Amino acid sequence: MILLSDPRVAAVTGADDGEELVDLRELPELRLDTRAADPAGAYARLRQGVADRLLAAQRSLPTGLRLLVIEGYRPYRAQLDIFTGYQEVLRRSHPDWSPQRVYRETTKFVAPVEVAPHSTGGAVDLTLCTDDGVEVEMGTAVDATPEASRNACYTAAPSIGAAARRHRRILVDALSDAGLVNYPTEWWHWSYGDRYWALLTGAPHTRYGPI
Repeated sequence: MILLSDPRVAAVTGADDGEELVDLRELPELRLDTRAADPAGAYARLRQGVADRLLAAQRSLPTGLRLLVIEGYRPYRAQLDIFTGYQEVLRRSHPDWSPQRVYRETTKFVAPVEVAPHSTGGAVDLTLCTDDGVEVEMGTAVDATPEASRNACYTAAPSIGAAARRHRRILVDALSDAGLVNYPTEWWHWSYGDRYWALLTGAPHTRYGPI
């Protein structure tokens, strides 16, 4: 398992092809949740290439299922606040951990700002829902931490039930076939064009840099 703290992620050559952000609120084909909504509407924005791939993934889903997008672009300051906040929670909860371990464990849930996929507009948090918007069983809530879920938030977690495992497989197949990559400690987190995607796919550089 490659974590976002891995030096190989930071070593990926950064580039940005200038692709614009699109507002998912203007794409009625995709269902958008508002739990992560911010006053500026950053949560609803993604690079055009990611939005196109989500539409392709959704078309491949079984009848009766749709993608439910929760968060896309995340500005630098918001990313930093989430990272430092969770890092402090772990530091207080585990005073016996070394600073290196606290950092590594933090990156299982939130990316360091220097490599953060969400801050490029290339990452999306999402789940599956029915045609009428009811979320299906996925084993944990979106944004469940490894600590709280006992690692059930890991995409391949063996501890989840059969229905959740089936739904995760549907999600994985659809999004992988559309060209996105998953962060394996978060079943809901997928990206394209960022450093993590470039490392996993062997791309020579990123398509998207921080915005």
